[in-house]
Amino acid sequence: MTNTEIILDIGGMLLFLIVLTLLVKPLGTYMTNVFQSKRTFLSPILMPLENLVYKAACIKQDEEMDWKDYAKAMLLFNCLGLIVLFLILLLQGILPLNPQGFPGFSLDLAFNTAVSFVTNTNWQAYSGESAVSYLTQMSGLAVQNFLSAATGMCIAVALIRGFTRHTSQTIGNFWQDMTKSVLYILLPISIIAALLLISQGVIQNLDPYTNSSLLQPIQTSDGQSIKNQTLPMGPVASQEAIKEFGTNGGGFFNVNSAHPFENPTPLTNFLEILLILLIPFSLTYTFGRFTGNTRQGWALFTTIMMLFIIFLGVMYLSEYNGNPLVQPGVNGSYMEGKEVRFGIGGSVLFAVSTTATSSGAVNTMHDSLTPIGGMVAMLLILLGEVIPGGVGSGLYTILAFAIIAVFIAGLMIGRTPEYLGKKIEVFEMRMSVLIVLTSGILVLLFVAVALVTYSGISSILNPGPHGLSEILYAFASVSNNNGSAFAGLNANTLFYNLLTAIAMLVGRFVPAIAALAMAGSLAKKKYIPPGIGTLPTHQITFVLWLAVVILIVGALTFFPALSLGPIVEHMIMHAGH
Repeated sequence: MTNTEIILDIGGMLLFLIVLTLLVKPLGTYMTNVFQSKRTFLSPILMPLENLVYKAACIKQDEEMDWKDYAKAMLLFNCLGLIVLFLILLLQGILPLNPQGFPGFSLDLAFNTAVSFVTNTNWQAYSGESAVSYLTQMSGLAVQNFLSAATGMCIAVALIRGFTRHTSQTIGNFWQDMTKSVLYILLPISIIAALLLISQGVIQNLDPYTNSSLLQPIQTSDGQSIKNQTLPMGPVASQEAIKEFGTNGGGFFNVNSAHPFENPTPLTNFLEILLILLIPFSLTYTFGRFTGNTRQGWALFTTIMMLFIIFLGVMYLSEYNGNPLVQPGVNGSYMEGKEVRFGIGGSVLFAVSTTATSSGAVNTMHDSLTPIGGMVAMLLILLGEVIPGGVGSGLYTILAFAIIAVFIAGLMIGRTPEYLGKKIEVFEMRMSVLIVLTSGILVLLFVAVALVTYSGISSILNPGPHGLSEILYAFASVSNNNGSAFAGLNANTLFYNLLTAIAMLVGRFVPAIAALAMAGSLAKKKYIPPGIGTLPTHQITFVLWLAVVILIVGALTFFPALSLGPIVEHMIMHAGH
C-alpha cells in the first residue's frame, strides 16, 4: 500500500468516527423523549397510528408491569413470532410471491432460521437468493428484523427505569415500549435509509430473476461454455436498511453486503456501517439523559469508543501487514477475501463494526482475514458484544459489566458498592454475572461437544487450528446473537441446526430475563445520595477500570481456546515464512 492509501484509509475511518459521535447526542435525546412519552417532531404524524395500535391490541397505556409480567409478555411475543416465522418457512412453497418456485425449508432448517431471526442473530445456514421467496423475506424475515431489534431496546429501557425509579414495583409496559420502538425509531429511520440506498443503486422490486447474456463466455474446467448469468432480483433496499439499523445482519444475498445489489458504492458502505453502530452508541446517551446525569452516559460511550478504536487499529495493522506466505496483489495490498471496491480501510471498518455489535452483516469474508484479524473479530463477539453491542442488548450487558466493576472496586478499595444511587447487593451481582457469562459458558460447552462428536468435526473443511477457529467462531456468533460466520464450516446439518438454535435461544433470553429481574430489583430500592464512600462512576479512572474488567473477563474465559486457534495459526504462518 502507498502512503496515500494509508492516509485515505485512516482519514476515512476518522471521519466516520466523528460523524458517528456527532449523531449520538441528537438520536440519544430523541430516543429518551420517545420512551418518556414526551412529544417529538413525529408525534403529530405517528400518535394517531400509535393510539390505533393500542386500541386494536387492547393495550392500556396507563397499566405498567412488574418485571415478571414484563418478562412474560416479552417471551410470549417472541414465542408467537417464532411460530409464525417457522410456519412461513415450512409453507413457503405454496405461498404467493415466490416467482422462482422455492420449496419450503426442512424442519430443522426452518426451526434454526426462525430462532435465528427472532433472537436478532440472523445466522443463515442457507443461501438467501436461492432458497427464500419474496413473501418470506418481507413478511417473515424483515418483520422479525424490526421486532427482534425492538425487543432488545425494550429490555434496555426497562433496565434504565430500574435505575431511575425508587421504591417502585413496575418497570414499564412491554407492549407500549415495543410499539414506540418500532413506530418512532426503527421504522422512520429505516424508510429514510432505504430511500438513500435505492438512490445509490440498491435494488427494490418484486421482479422474477433476470437472465443476462455475458459479454464474453466463461469456459469451465470440464470444457463447457457459460454464456448466460442469472441475476437475482427482489425487495433488497427495504430489508438492507433494517438489517443494519437493527443490528440484525441477515443478508438478502449469500455474500451479504459484499454483493453490489446490497452495497454498491463507497457511500452505501459508509451509510451501512453508520446504521449498524448508530443505536448502540446513542443508547449510552439515552441512558445518561434518562437518569438525569449525562456524564454517566458519556462515561459508557468513552469506554466503548476507546475499546472500539483499539480493536479497529489492531485489525487494520494486521490486515495491512498481510500474510507473509502470500505474494502481494496487483496493487501491493493483501486483498484476498476483502472488499476490493472499498480497500482495506472500508473492509476492516465494516468487519470490526459488525462483530462489535450483534449485526453479523459482512462485506468481507472473515475466514480470509489474517489469524490476528480473525481473532479480533472473534474476540469482539466473545467479549459479550458490548463494544457497543447489539440494539439494546449491548447497553444492558455493559451495565452488567459496570455493576461488576463497581462491586470489585468496592471490595478492593473499601468503597460502598453503589451505582447511580442504588446499592449493589447479592441479587444484582448474580444477575450481572448471569448476563455476562451465559454466552461464554455456551460457547465453551458447545465447542467441546462439537469437537468430540463425529457430526461436529465432519463439517470442518479446514483441518488444524483454523478448523478449530471456525467452530469457535460459529458458536461464539450464535451464543452472542451475532450471526456472522467463518466460511469453511458446513452448518446446514441436523447437528449444527439444532445445537446453534439452542445456543441462540439461551444466549438471547437468559441474559434478557436476568436484565429484567435486575431492573425489578433496582426499581424497588431507595435512592442513596452519593457520599464520601461512593465510587465516582463518571470519571476517567472508572472508564479505564471498566475497560480492564471487560478485557479481563474475556481473556480469562477464552484465552486457552484462542491460543489453540488463531494464535497458533499466526505462529505457524510466520514460522513458515
